[in-house]
Parts: sequence; C-alpha cells; structure tokens
Amino acid sequence: MFINAAWQTVLSDEIEKSYFQDLIDAVDLEYQNSTCFPPKDLIFSAFNNCSLGNLKVVIIGQDPYHGDGEANGLCFSVNDAVKIPPSLRNIFREMNTDLESIFFPATGNLESWAKQGVLLLNASLTVRKDSPNSHKHLKWNLFTDAVIQKISEEKENVVFMLWGSFAQKKGAKIDRNKHLVLESGHPSPMSANQGKWFGNKHFSQANEYLKKHNLEMIDWL
Repeated sequence: MFINAAWQTVLSDEIEKSYFQDLIDAVDLEYQNSTCFPPKDLIFSAFNNCSLGNLKVVIIGQDPYHGDGEANGLCFSVNDAVKIPPSLRNIFREMNTDLESIFFPATGNLESWAKQGVLLLNASLTVRKDSPNSHKHLKWNLFTDAVIQKISEEKENVVFMLWGSFAQKKGAKIDRNKHLVLESGHPSPMSANQGKWFGNKHFSQANEYLKKHNLEMIDWL
C-alpha cells in the first residue's frame, strides 16, 4: 500500500496529519480481518497511474466495486476480464453518442484514461467485500477532500466531472474561476433512465476546454 513519491510530496501536509496514520492503521486492520477491495497494492492506483503534472481531468466516484476481482483502484473501472457494470456501460453509451462513435470498449479497465491524465478518484479508496460504503467511516473522505482542494489550488484549467449529488457535494469547493466543472446525474441505471445522465456531452466538452487551453485532449475511445 503506497502512494508514489511525487504525490507524497504534494500531499505531505495531509499525509503527516495524525488522522491519516490512523486511517492507514484502520485500513490495515480491515484487510487483516475481512476480505476488502481493491487489492492492497492497488489502493492508490488512481494516483500511481496519473501524475499531478499530467493531470487534466478529475472524475469522482463513491467507493470501489465490492465483488471478487472487480475493483482495480480507479473509480468506475474494473479489471479486464470482468463484465462491464451497468454504470460503466452507460458511461460508454454516452461517450459513444457524444463523440459520434460506434466503438464500444471490450474492457471496463479505464487505466488508459488514467495514463492520459484522468484522475479516477473514489471518495473512499477501499471497501469490504459485498458491503458497499462499508469504509465510509474510516475518514477516507478527509483525505480525498484534501486531494480535491489541493488540485483546485495547485493546478489551472482542470476539468472536474461531478456525476450525481454525492460527487457534486464532494466538489463544492472547487474554484470555478480557474477550472471547468461539469455536472450531471449519475450514470447508474436508475438516474440515467430518469433522463439525468444521457446527453450531458461531458466528454466532448472536456476536450473542447482542454484544446482551448492548449492542453492535449483525452482519447476517450
């Protein structure tokens, strides 16, 4: 369980706080006593696959998938051999419509997005098997709130995608004078089928904004 040196430097003030060590100790205990996801070495995958220097887009999720072999440390993302979950399937559907594509990914692994500068950040970085939101009490939120605030302060022209009320509350303090904040309903079937997700065009809007600010666009496909 580690976070790379560059992010450690950026987040050093937070990592040195007593609550963070308490959090890591509590996570260790959970992994000793229960089956938890993602695997311990992937807990900080969102950071280890996306450097702050290269960061262009932030997508905020709630917590990892809680089934065997699903979670890989990136929000909304699953390992290669895993059936694409309903929310991610709706993300791909919107992406295809928005970008006028007929390509549907064969895998739900979003690591290629992360490598291009998309921080796929869950509010809680761990979860107990078959028990969604089970690690909410571990104070992950303090850490991930600090991450979002640090990005808002340290960077310029980042696109934040806030899907659903939870993510929107999580991103409430983002400086909208220097970043683009895109909001819509959540891609889960319940929200999407109520007309709150499809048609948001977040993928094309993000790329238009990045291009406008002379930043490399994301190859979502």
